[in-house]
Amino acid sequence: MTSSSIARKFAMALSGLFLVLFLGQHFTINLTSVIAPDTFNNWSHFMGTNFLVQAVLQPVLIFGVVFHFIMGFILELQNRRARNVGYASYKGSANASWASRNMIISGLVILAFLVLHFIDFWIPELNIKYLQGDMSGLLESGGGYRYHEELVHKFESHLRVIAYVIAFVLLAIHLWHGFASSFQSVGFNNKYSKGLTSFAKVYAIVIPVGFIFIALYHHINHLIH
Repeated sequence: MTSSSIARKFAMALSGLFLVLFLGQHFTINLTSVIAPDTFNNWSHFMGTNFLVQAVLQPVLIFGVVFHFIMGFILELQNRRARNVGYASYKGSANASWASRNMIISGLVILAFLVLHFIDFWIPELNIKYLQGDMSGLLESGGGYRYHEELVHKFESHLRVIAYVIAFVLLAIHLWHGFASSFQSVGFNNKYSKGLTSFAKVYAIVIPVGFIFIALYHHINHLIH
C-alpha cells in the first residue's frame, strides 16, 4: 500500500470519527423531542441561533460530510482497481463482509438521505432566518419556539418515515464496518482496541435504531391524535 493510500485512509477515518461524534450529539437532541419537547426547543434554538455553531461548526460539519464522501469514492475506485489487478479469482464474500464490500452503496443511500434531510430542515431554516428575518427562532404567532412543531409535522408523511427508516438501516450497516475499522486506520492498536471495536458495533446499532424510534414515535403519535 502506498503512502498516499495510507494518508487517504487516515483522512477518511478522521472525518468519519468526526461525523460519528456529530451523529451522537444530533441523536441526543432529537431524543428530547420525545421525552422533553421544551428541552428540544431550547437546545434547537441554541444550535440554530448561536454564532459559533452557525458560523464555525456548521461549515466545518458540511465540509466534513462532503470530504468524507468524496474520499470514500476515491478509495472505492482505488480498491476496485487493486482487486482487478491483484486478485484474478477474487471472491468478495470469502474475503470481506457484505457491509465492507458495499460501503459505497450504503454511503450513496445515506448521501441521498442527507439531501432529503437538508430539504426538510436546513433549507426551511435558512428561509425562516434569512429570508423571512425571524432570527429569534420563534413562531410567527409568538407562541414559542417552532422546532418541535416542525419536527412533528415532517413525520406525518408515511413516505418520509419509510425513507428515514431505510436510510437509518443502511446507516447501521455503514457504521457497523466503518466505525470499527476507523480505529485501525488511524493506527489505534493496543489493549483497548477490542473494547473500542465492541463499543463501535453497539453504537452502530443503538444510534440508528434510536433515530428510527424517534421517527416512528412521532408518526404513530400523529396517527393516534
